[in-house]
Order: sequence, then structure tokens, then C-alpha cells
Amino acid sequence: MRGRTMDQNPAFPETQHQSVTFSQGLALDCGQHLPAVTVAYRTYGTLNAEKSNAILICHALTGDQYVAERNPETGKPGWWEYLVGPGKPVDTHKYFVICANVLGGCMGSTGPRSPHPNDSGQPWGTDFPQVTIQDMVRAQKLLVDSFGITRLFAVVGGSMGGMQVLAWATLYPEAVFAAVPVATASYHSAQNIAFHEIGRQAIAADPFFYGGRYWGEGVRPERGLAVARMTAHITYVSEVALTRKFGRKLQHAEGLSALGDQFAVESYLQYQGSSFVQRFDANSYLTITRAMDLFDLAADHHGVLGDAFKGTKTRFLLVSFSSDWLFPTAQSRAIARALNHVAANVSFVEVQSDKGHDAFLLDEPDFHNTLRGFLAGCAEHAGLA
Repeated sequence: MRGRTMDQNPAFPETQHQSVTFSQGLALDCGQHLPAVTVAYRTYGTLNAEKSNAILICHALTGDQYVAERNPETGKPGWWEYLVGPGKPVDTHKYFVICANVLGGCMGSTGPRSPHPNDSGQPWGTDFPQVTIQDMVRAQKLLVDSFGITRLFAVVGGSMGGMQVLAWATLYPEAVFAAVPVATASYHSAQNIAFHEIGRQAIAADPFFYGGRYWGEGVRPERGLAVARMTAHITYVSEVALTRKFGRKLQHAEGLSALGDQFAVESYLQYQGSSFVQRFDANSYLTITRAMDLFDLAADHHGVLGDAFKGTKTRFLLVSFSSDWLFPTAQSRAIARALNHVAANVSFVEVQSDKGHDAFLLDEPDFHNTLRGFLAGCAEHAGLA
């Protein structure tokens, strides 16, 4: 392991990110070995003397390590500031919170934008090996170990972050006291894979994609990546939420007088797409969406989901949202049943919300109170109260 640095990729001059590089590298599920792995991360709060109060937050597909502070690239607040901070459900006065950019990401961790180890000085691009959710977790484990933490008090995450939570609980059950998978599933459904494939095809069809080597042309496949983001964003919100916010309102006119007139929802989606391309790398999008598609815990355990958790002592809280059609409640219930079958300690809550999948990122008091209570109960049993 090399010392913690503020790494910057010379091929893509941009914000420097706090990171640590592990020179031993990482063996991947695909059979390849990364010769060195950099993990970009942020921490909040103070690690106690016993190193027993650490909570790992796992981010979703387009998230990053800036969970509870202003993002230095976008200037926007931390993506889970509702949840993480002093006095909040994940209370940084009590807990030492870690959040890492996933392997394959584009915010400082090793990924397609990282320099290829062949000494060409060029990024990996589409030559970057396929990673899995489990690979992401193994990279996080290197980071956690570097702090001298042998057992995390809790691992918490939503959507793809929830997949990472499940992977943590199955790969390293002795290292996780409590696990909170939110708005997630034990596998990626055919419908979700289909939406991802539309996005990937949009990127590949962009004339500025250049087979994934767009940096060499000084361009980015912005149109394709924007369409990918727009398509995905539709799946994050409910029909009720879209109707309440936009309905059939026009952006700048009383009626359709010209082809240039837009519905408000069209303008909203275009904004989502255009802002996304300024902060995310297309090759990372391809890599990470495929990692989600490959995730299937039961398949890794002979088709029996319960076997993934056999003998676990981890305490689980599963949370779903009633209007989430990307990761519907039935998928969380299936995980709860599998945990019950192996006599695991599991609680399950469906939060009533009409905001869709994105509800886990928004101000949802029932969710926040549930998490606060669960962590408080776990802290008492772990001797942290």
C-alpha cells in the first residue's frame, strides 16, 4: 500500500480527490488482475479508540464519495446530506463514516479513465476489465483494512449501494455487525438490464464515442451519455411524481405553436442529461451498469438465495418504497424471506412514498426515523450506546 494522496489523473486534468493506492493490486472475478488499485474516499466524524464505530456508506450508480459535503466538481450538496451528518440518522458525532468511489468509477478510484499500466500514458478506456459488485466491495475492504478496522459497525447503501451492502454481508459476514440494504435487490431484473442496454447503445451510437477512445479526439460522447441518463432517470421517479411536478405543462408557451415548444418534462429530462455529462465518464457508465446487470447473489450460491447468508450473525434492516418500480418491494421481501429461512436477525420496512426509486435520496422522515432507530438499537447491542 502506498500512502494516502490527493491523486490527479494527468490525462483528465480535474478535481483532485483524496485517495489511497494499494500496490498489491486486486484479483477480479473476470480472471484479470489489476496491478495497482486506487480508492478515492471521504470520511466524516472520528474513529474511536476501539475502531468499532465505523459505518461504510455505499453509493449508487451515479453517486460518489461526497456523501455529506458539497461536491467539489458540481458545487451541489452531498447526495445523502439528509441522512449523514451531526445529529442526523447517521450521526457523525457518534460514528466514523467512510464513503468510497467505486472501482470502475470516475471520481478518483481506479477505472476506465485511469492510466493504463502498459506505460502508454493513455487511459484504460474500453480495455478496462469488467468488474463486478463483489470486486467493488473487495476494493472497499482494502480501504477499510487500511484504517485498522476489523469489523464495521454498519454498511448502508441504496440501489447499487444496496447491492454492495448485500455483497459485504455475504463476502465478509464477520466484518459487518449491521447491514442496511435500501431500495435494492439480490439480482438485476431483465427489465432493468433492458433499460441499461438502451443507455449503453445510445453511448456506443454517438459519433463522438470513437470506440471508447474519445479522449484521443479531444471530445466526449455527450449526446449518447445524456440520452442514457435521461432514460435511466425516468426509472428513478414514479408516474405520480412526474405528473405532480410537470403534468402536461409547456415550458414557454400556452399552446404548441411551433416545433420548438417543449413540455416541461422534456426540458427537465434534457437538463438531467446535459448536467450529467459534465460530471460522469461514458466508459465508467458502461462499466458500472454492466456490473449491476451481472449481480445475482442466488446464482453465486447454486440458485439458493438463503445459502448466501447461511450462518450469518449480521443484523439486517431492509427498506423498500411503495412506489419504487425499479426495485419493487417484492424484491426486498424476497431477501427478507431468504434471511428468515436461515434464522438471521432481520427487520423489513416498506415506506409509503409516491416519489419512486429516488425516495431513498430524498427527505423521507419515515425512512430516516426507521434507520435512526435501527442504528440506535444496534449500537446498544454493540456496546456503542
